[in-house]
Amino acid sequence: MKTCRLFIFTLFALLLGACSQPNNPESSNSGSDSDTPQDKPKVGLIMKSLANEFFVNMAEQARQHQTDNSENYDLVINGTKNESDLAQQVSLVNQMIAIDVDAIVIAPADSKALVPVLVKAIEAGIIVVNIDNKLDQSTLNEYGATIPFVGPDNKKGAFMAAEYAASRLNKGDQVIVLEGIPTAFNSQQRRDGFLEAIEESGLNNVALQSANWEQTKAAQVTSSLLIQHPQVSAIFAANDNMALGALASVKRANLDTPPIIVGFDNISAIHTHIESGDILATVDQFGGKLAIFGIENALQAVSGKSLDSVTETPLSLITSDK
Repeated sequence: MKTCRLFIFTLFALLLGACSQPNNPESSNSGSDSDTPQDKPKVGLIMKSLANEFFVNMAEQARQHQTDNSENYDLVINGTKNESDLAQQVSLVNQMIAIDVDAIVIAPADSKALVPVLVKAIEAGIIVVNIDNKLDQSTLNEYGATIPFVGPDNKKGAFMAAEYAASRLNKGDQVIVLEGIPTAFNSQQRRDGFLEAIEESGLNNVALQSANWEQTKAAQVTSSLLIQHPQVSAIFAANDNMALGALASVKRANLDTPPIIVGFDNISAIHTHIESGDILATVDQFGGKLAIFGIENALQAVSGKSLDSVTETPLSLITSDK
C-alpha cells in the first residue's frame, strides 16, 4: 500500500512539474531555428581552372573566410578542370541553381558565354556577383541584366608591368605579347595595357598570340615565336602560368641575350624566378582576397543592400626590389 501511495505521489509531482514549464515559443526556438544551417545564406563560389595555383589559393582563402564566419553563411566551392571549359562552368551554375544557393560568386571563363545561364540564376532569385574576369557589358545589356563586378583594373596592372619592363629596354626593341583566352575581358584588358605601354615606349611589338592562360601552351607558342623572332627583347605574358611556360622555352633556346619576361597574378611559383631575375616582374591582384571581396559583397546584397556596379580592388607591381 505504501508503494502504491508513493507511486501516485511521484506521478502527481511529475505532472505538476510538466504543467509548470513556461509556454514561450520564442525561447524554445531561440536555440534551434535561428541556429539551423538553412537560416544562413548559402553562397556558391565558381572559379576557373583548379589546376591553376591562382584559383587554388582563391579557394583556400575563401574556405578559411567561411570557417572564420561559419555562423554567418555556408559556402559551396567548385571550379573547372581547365581554363577554357565553358560547358563545365555552365553546368556548375546550373548545379548552384538546383541546390538553391542564395548567391553565386563567379570568375567566368568567358565574358559572353556565361551571361545566359547567370541571367537564368538571377531569374531564379539568386544574387550574382562577378569577380576576376568582367562580364561583357554589351551582352549583359542584350539580356537586360545588371551584374556587379568586383575586381582590379587589369589594363592598369598590365600597363604598369610593361612600363616597368620598357624602362630597361631601348626604343625599337622587339617584344612579344602572350594573351589569355581572347574572349575573356581580363585577357583583353591585359593585352591592351601591354600594347599601350609598348606603343608609348616606342617598342616594336612583333607578335601577339594566345596561349589560353596555360603553361604548356605558352611554352609551345614561345618556342615557335623565338624561331621567327630570335632578336626579341621582352615577352609580356598575361598571367604567370604563361610566363613560366615562356621561361622554359627561353632557357631551352639558350639565347645569348635572353628576353625580359613579365607575368601577371603573383602566384607562389613565380617568386623564386623574380628573386633570381629570370622573370622581371609580375602583378599581384590579391587573388585570395578577391574571392572574399566577392563573397562579402554577395552577402551584403542578400541582406538587401544595393551594390555598386563596379568595386575596384587593389593591384601591386612585384619585382625583385619589392
